[in-house]
Amino acid sequence: MSKFLRYVILAVAVIFIFGSAMAKDSVVVAPSYAWTISQPLGQRYEATIDTLQDNYAQRFVPANQSIAYATTGNYGGPGQTQIFFEREHVSEFFFEDALHTWVKGLSNQKFYNTRIPMTLLSYSTGGTKYNNQDRLTGIFSGNANKRLQIGAMIDYIYSKGNYEYQAAKNLMWGFNGSYTGDRYELQAYYNNFNSLNKESGGIEDDRYITDPAEVQGGDSKVDTKTIPTLLNSAHSRVVGHDLFLNHRYKVGYYRTWKDSINDTIEHKEYIPVTSFIWTMNYKTNMHRFIDGNTTEDRTYFENCYLSLNGTDERTEYSRFSNTLGVSLLEGFNKYSKFGLSAYATYEIRKYKQVVDTMLYVADRNESLTPVPDFIIPRKETENVAWVGGQLTKQRGSILTYNADARFGVLGNVAGDVDITGDVTTRIPLWGDSVKITGYGYFKNEEVPYLLRNYISNHYIWKNDFGKMRRVRIGGRLSMPHTETFVDVGVENMQNYVYFNNSAVPAQYGDNIQVFSISGRQNLRFRALNWENRLTYQTSSEESVLSLPKFAVYSNLYLKFRVAGVMHVQLGVDCNYYTGYYAPGYNPATMAFHTQNKIKCGDFAWMNAYANVKLKKTRFFLIFSHVNQGMFGGDNYFSMPHYPLNPRKFQMGLSVDFSN
Repeated sequence: MSKFLRYVILAVAVIFIFGSAMAKDSVVVAPSYAWTISQPLGQRYEATIDTLQDNYAQRFVPANQSIAYATTGNYGGPGQTQIFFEREHVSEFFFEDALHTWVKGLSNQKFYNTRIPMTLLSYSTGGTKYNNQDRLTGIFSGNANKRLQIGAMIDYIYSKGNYEYQAAKNLMWGFNGSYTGDRYELQAYYNNFNSLNKESGGIEDDRYITDPAEVQGGDSKVDTKTIPTLLNSAHSRVVGHDLFLNHRYKVGYYRTWKDSINDTIEHKEYIPVTSFIWTMNYKTNMHRFIDGNTTEDRTYFENCYLSLNGTDERTEYSRFSNTLGVSLLEGFNKYSKFGLSAYATYEIRKYKQVVDTMLYVADRNESLTPVPDFIIPRKETENVAWVGGQLTKQRGSILTYNADARFGVLGNVAGDVDITGDVTTRIPLWGDSVKITGYGYFKNEEVPYLLRNYISNHYIWKNDFGKMRRVRIGGRLSMPHTETFVDVGVENMQNYVYFNNSAVPAQYGDNIQVFSISGRQNLRFRALNWENRLTYQTSSEESVLSLPKFAVYSNLYLKFRVAGVMHVQLGVDCNYYTGYYAPGYNPATMAFHTQNKIKCGDFAWMNAYANVKLKKTRFFLIFSHVNQGMFGGDNYFSMPHYPLNPRKFQMGLSVDFSN
């Protein structure tokens, strides 16, 4: 596959050169646009098409997925943002959470109306044949007419990693489509992903990074591929399928009027008043962990409940959800200032684990760890239901708002409450407008099943957790004219569930408060640009939730044109966050857990890069971690025993094949 990818980049490069030389002015067509949708009723929100030049290269650096990012180090590998307000809540299948950066779901699924067929093909590569990092992505969208759209995507990551037993191979592909008629609308997608990650368990001795001369008898140079790792025969695989269908039938009336210039021309428009909605979502997941080395499997993990001859286990999950809703639409007449919706959701969840605990109580090898005295069935089914409502106002230049309230009525979610909302206003200032948004939520929710009931070779738990309660309030201020953005928020949590120092779920019954203030400020003077992002955050209980208090990202670059057609961004960026007790990572569960022995952070990470755009082609060069060994610190671990990549050269190409 690696050779195939290199043939692809060569072919694309030829097309790029030929197309640039032969390019003519494009036919004038209506502008393309994109949108995302939300659960459970499929409301649309404006999105961008990924053809921007600025900061294109940085997305291919593992450490740059957030301004404070804990990762096993390799591109495509497990990771977690350490900016708390950017984190997703723990899901029903927590194994997938570690791959949130790479996996496509409803929150980042885009639909397009491109007027003319669009194909975005991108390829990036870097490193040598021993540590190469390749990524190939393709997005296609085309319209059969102004109402019907179909699309497809593929995303393939293959990265051997700079350290041994760190390779990652992620393949994602899918299809999507939409239909927008006067009465009927459809939005649908199917995504499939298969993620395979070698699990090294981290390096054996951190001094190979911090002081290689000491551990190598005076030799200060180190081949990262020769650094011993704690695991050398383990890997994890996560597989997922996600089918989503959103149907909407609109009831309304036709309005006719005559052209103001030529009153003989009559126009006809359908005005929807009420819509009936059906949303279906079917999702399946599988996690498999294998460690074929019997010795390391016993020594790395504290317990062996099921086998002393290595580990080969899988956990499966599926969810089938149906939502029926009715919505009174906003704007069908001058008195209809908001939209009002009501809905009901019924969901079936199924879990399949390694084995029933009762089967391993008798006739066990005495060397195995004793199984706790409780029952965890191999298969379990949950039937749950909610009722809810939405109040929205998406039109208007002065005030818009969204409010959603959902209440659990059946199954273990009975008594759950989830109320989320935001309100936005715009205030004229200095010839521009200031956008001010207030947001918040209140959640009182059941803990996911697998955090309460789980069995594997190395971990077994059965927890009687109370419902988690979370309250968040905050506000955002955006000033487009000065390119200023500020976000201030505070969250209070009770019965917070986390993975503790023993890497098993625990619940903290008291209150935890997190305060966060983030800001972005961009400064420009002719060709010189300076972008800055800062976050300050505090946790009232650092033994349970440890966060870097201060994180900063600064990007200084020149932006100019060559020959009036080639756009160039040339610069250096830097990322830094303060030291803190970073989470540990558990290879068997792919979970991030607390630890209080090793602090990570307090180092500078810099990249030198060039982003170039010529017509519909983007090209980048990046020298990541360019400051390694010169300044910024040698303790470049984002998690205990997992160093980030050393200095690395990468390049990539992206072409928009609009026909």
